[in-house]
Amino acid sequence: MVKSTVRFPEEVLDAAEELVERGLFTNRSEFQRFAVECILDQVNEEYEPEMLDYDELYAEVFPEAGAGAGDGEPAEGSMDDEFIQTAARVRQLAMRGDVETATELLDSRYSPADPRALLLEDLLAGYRA
Repeated sequence: MVKSTVRFPEEVLDAAEELVERGLFTNRSEFQRFAVECILDQVNEEYEPEMLDYDELYAEVFPEAGAGAGDGEPAEGSMDDEFIQTAARVRQLAMRGDVETATELLDSRYSPADPRALLLEDLLAGYRA
């Protein structure tokens, strides 16, 4: 496994720590690994999550998702279409080098503590380096 250092705003770490305290994740590192796997699974049809027990963890974090977790396609009634469209647009902007606009889009749609924002922040982190 490769080690990577990522910087997060304090609000993001506080939100991740809250999820750890609620018992959804064993620690912040597990949350961050899950977040990256989850967003890659959602925006890249060819990506297969490598995290141990990803599907079980996904079902625990998104219980309304049911079937369809981990296959690159959101289940009916799960993560809304707006999120998928936002994620795709954020990724597209970031890949084109317009991280500032991608960040503004993210900030305009979600609060810093929103789990969807946390996932998209992880996505953007790779483009800010």
